[in-house]
Amino acid sequence: MEIKVNFLDNLRLEAKFDDFTVITDQPIRYKGDGSAPSPFDYFLASSALCAAYFVRVYCLARNIPTENIRLSQNNIVDPENRYNQTFKIQVELPESISAKDREGILRSIDRCTVKKVVQVGPTFEIETVESLDEDAQALLMATPAADSATFIPGKDLPLEQTIANMTKILSDLGMKIEIASWRNLVPHVWSLHIRDAASPMCFTNGKGSTKESALCSALGEFIERLSCNFFYNDQFFGEEIAQSEFVHYPCEKWFTPGPKDALPEGLLDERCLAIYDPEQELRASNLIDTNSGNVARGICALPFVRQSDGEVVYFPSNLIENLYLSNGMSAGNTLAEAQVQCLSEIFERAVKRQIIEEELALPDVPKEVLAKYPAILEGIEALEAQGFPVLVKDASLGGQFPVACVTLMNPRNGGVFASFGAHPSLEVAIERSLTELLQGRSIEGLNDFQPPTFNSLAVTEPNNFVEHFIDSSGVISWRFFSAKSDYSFCEWDFSGTNQEEADTLFGILEEMGHETYMMVHTDLGAPVCRILVPGFSEVYPVDDLVWDNTNKALAFREDILNLHRLTDDQLADLLERLEDSEQDEYMDIKTLIGIEFDENTPWGQLTILELKLQIHLALQQHEEALEKVEHFLQYNTNTLERGLFYRAVNAVLEIQLDDDLCLVDYLCNLQRMFGEGIMEAVVGTVKGEIRFYGLTPTNMQLEGLDKHLRLIESYKKLHKARLAYANT
Repeated sequence: MEIKVNFLDNLRLEAKFDDFTVITDQPIRYKGDGSAPSPFDYFLASSALCAAYFVRVYCLARNIPTENIRLSQNNIVDPENRYNQTFKIQVELPESISAKDREGILRSIDRCTVKKVVQVGPTFEIETVESLDEDAQALLMATPAADSATFIPGKDLPLEQTIANMTKILSDLGMKIEIASWRNLVPHVWSLHIRDAASPMCFTNGKGSTKESALCSALGEFIERLSCNFFYNDQFFGEEIAQSEFVHYPCEKWFTPGPKDALPEGLLDERCLAIYDPEQELRASNLIDTNSGNVARGICALPFVRQSDGEVVYFPSNLIENLYLSNGMSAGNTLAEAQVQCLSEIFERAVKRQIIEEELALPDVPKEVLAKYPAILEGIEALEAQGFPVLVKDASLGGQFPVACVTLMNPRNGGVFASFGAHPSLEVAIERSLTELLQGRSIEGLNDFQPPTFNSLAVTEPNNFVEHFIDSSGVISWRFFSAKSDYSFCEWDFSGTNQEEADTLFGILEEMGHETYMMVHTDLGAPVCRILVPGFSEVYPVDDLVWDNTNKALAFREDILNLHRLTDDQLADLLERLEDSEQDEYMDIKTLIGIEFDENTPWGQLTILELKLQIHLALQQHEEALEKVEHFLQYNTNTLERGLFYRAVNAVLEIQLDDDLCLVDYLCNLQRMFGEGIMEAVVGTVKGEIRFYGLTPTNMQLEGLDKHLRLIESYKKLHKARLAYANT
């Protein structure tokens, strides 16, 4: 994690990281102002808070109340060496907690990451640089020895060389990549989380049987998502990029909508139009891209090569963004390597969807076959030793597809997690299923999955697959666990050279009657491909293009960002459009308009419901505001302070709307209940003297929205690299 420090007045300092700001000071006796804790105070508090966090996680996983648990920490200083200190953590537990859980809570405290780092002893490297912003040295693993050469199946270069190449690509872009966390819960299963230090919204997770293969996986995913613009998928690029020579890629093409909003000629091909617009409901306005929001410019489309005949077909960037998410993109040392990874993932997701939605029962991989892969078997046995039964399944559907499945059962809460992996080699497919199962997860994280169900509607509901795609949190059928499988086990093998494997996988799709379309990116220095298989590789249903398109943002973005400048008539119009749109009132505004607000601010927590409520208050529509605030208070995830503000608003509105009540009679006790500051804001809001309390003014230039501006700065690095590449 990159922490940037600014020097404030006197001895006060400001540390900025992610979306947080921490202020430190020194006591008056050390010539400070005593306005904030000292850096060392924060350090001491961090270990106590970390210990308490692990206690809380342990108790939440076992439904143990924490109201009566108390924890404290004292640091005992050695009088002869003040740097030698003992941190004494004490925890007070109620008698109702069993001896087993008492021991478990103490073990959980021992897992405190702050403690572990201090015990190991961090290494400090101190250096000067000419510019912090320009120093893009990747914060990754040490440079390997020159003679190191570790090959794994599927890679055309050694891991060490692959890591060095990808690290250089990111460094040349000016991106400082940091490793946020490593995990290694069982043998031969590694995962890590990496991110752009300047824009932490740009992150990926990697997995593998070794540290090096996991890092390689994370870096490859980072480059593929940069190349395919996935980090910026639903986000507004800002007016500067929206008006630039190109928005996404120099090779993009813009199409002018036809008469009466008809789809323009030259967009897609007949096969795709039949899949994406079966009812002829799709309009040109549905395909304006969210990122530029440039309606006047038309439809931005990207060139994909149809694999059957080599013809170029233009796909709207909006269509790709709405239907495919990250499915069908991959980076590699060679194009063939990238294609194998890309096609394998497409099969993995499609077969997973079929198995879940058709409630299929899969055959077990026999023990004698698993015994051929001792490293995989060791990881599985380690999971089972921790109390998690594991099922290893053949998901090839009778040898048709290169897919395997590892399913974990959790007797602690009845939840299950079916993890799928794909690769032309059965061994690699099983390994990927296992590493995917534990990617980025702690043991406690395995408590987050849902129990199976016999409710077929819950399993086949389209959004269930979306949840499986995003984080595997969807439900699966109890029928999946039947001992009577729908297919016989097949010890399949599609392996060969990467080119042979790619040809085989393309051939399977061709035999199924599917057409494939591919776009290749080489502008960042590594081959990246994006493959679309219409009617097979979509994540979201195609009717989302008409009924739930992300470019709904275009109807609201400008007005919401200029909220404080709107007249009453404009506010009333915005309110009417929000009502007519029938959007889920609990949708975040940041999701609606494609803006990354700091989630710790009122803007970051703002929902459509709360925005409607704020507009009613601004327009002095008290009856409507009271209805909305009552609705809001039934369910909200705002901060305590924000929740108290609306409880006070509710009370004041009730008083205002009752002819027999007078606010003056209640104001004293309302102030005692909610505080003078909140009541001043509430009364001012209800009287119309304060508008949009808590929402700081911004505009289409995204003034004050540092988190989104950092994302745009990240994208500008890509934009610059693509322009330079196009001009070579």
